[in-house]
Amino acid sequence: MKLLWKLLRRHISLSQLAGFFLANLLGMLIVLLSLQFYQDIKPAFTAEDGLIRSDYLILNKRVTVLGSIGLGADGTFTQKEMDELRSQPFTKRLGAFTASRYKVACNMGIEGVAQFGTEMFFESVPDAFVDVDLQKWHFAEGDDVVPIVLPRTYLAIYNFGFAQSQNLPKLSESIVGMVDLTIAMRGNGRSEYIKGRVIGFSSRLNTILVPESFIRWSNARYAPESDTSPTRIILEVNNPADDAIVTYVNQHGYELEEDKLDAGRMTFFLRLTAAIVMAVGLLISLLSFYILMLSIYLLVEKNSERMRTLLLIGYSPYRVALPYQLLTVGMNAAVLLLALFALYCLRVQYMQMLWTVFPKMSDGSFMPAVLLGLLLFAVVSIVNIIAVRNRIRLIWQNKE
Repeated sequence: MKLLWKLLRRHISLSQLAGFFLANLLGMLIVLLSLQFYQDIKPAFTAEDGLIRSDYLILNKRVTVLGSIGLGADGTFTQKEMDELRSQPFTKRLGAFTASRYKVACNMGIEGVAQFGTEMFFESVPDAFVDVDLQKWHFAEGDDVVPIVLPRTYLAIYNFGFAQSQNLPKLSESIVGMVDLTIAMRGNGRSEYIKGRVIGFSSRLNTILVPESFIRWSNARYAPESDTSPTRIILEVNNPADDAIVTYVNQHGYELEEDKLDAGRMTFFLRLTAAIVMAVGLLISLLSFYILMLSIYLLVEKNSERMRTLLLIGYSPYRVALPYQLLTVGMNAAVLLLALFALYCLRVQYMQMLWTVFPKMSDGSFMPAVLLGLLLFAVVSIVNIIAVRNRIRLIWQNKE
């Protein structure tokens, strides 16, 4: 084997192989880095308490002057309108807001000492759209406590507006979860009380949320004759930057919460950017693979006479092709290992910066990048092995 390798390596171009090695290393690193960075940064955007939750839009009908004085449409969505929205190509999933149709008041206190009270309202959406832990998100008739989710904006308004003006202490999310809530519900000739417990804060939904089961039960009990048609719709869409969404909304006289639309666009462009970077890396990898194939073919052509001689004196095509196959597989393995090492070093650096900005952010798994690297290594190596084998076989068939 050593003698065979010494004979065949005489025409190997180190510059060509070095060019392939560096180009393939760069391409592999770009592909793996783009995937890994997307996996690591995604929790900051899509986690339950992240900057944004992607692809969710809030939709309502425009409020008109006639509607304000009770002479126009009531602003609710009909079943036909919801079915039409659900059938649109940009819609993945649709949910309706259901509002409480009775009077609600809330007294808040700590350890049984009342602090202040306020009139309020409740709304619900399907559980799939609630961006908090759902383990405590349930209610059944007979329960003495109803779980509540508040918007994070409400806590900010209290801490930096109301609390400062009234000389009240600021509250953290954990402290709010310990606040005693007494909910008074009045309607249909009834006046009853129930305990409430704040179990989380929503960054997606700007309303006071309770479970759908509670809304259905309480509306049937305190407002059985009321119309429960939804006035707001939540949509999960395929692409929030799709122009068809804005066109459809304008044509039907609806309104979108612009911050939700912009947030969805941010997530979409994050994915698009990651895809573009990965495509560039794959292109570089393909070009480097092409360079390798040219180098191997050129090397085989230069050694074709020697190969014919080796084949004529009894060497099998497998033994003649083996040195070139080992060369390509070895270089591909070295590229993979160096790319993973470089990726690990880069990841350590950028994760420190990300944790500075997002202290509670959890990092993504390193395994997808490793699996993708192994897949690229396997595909490129198998193609190289087959190409070299076929070329040697062609020389064998024409050895005479």
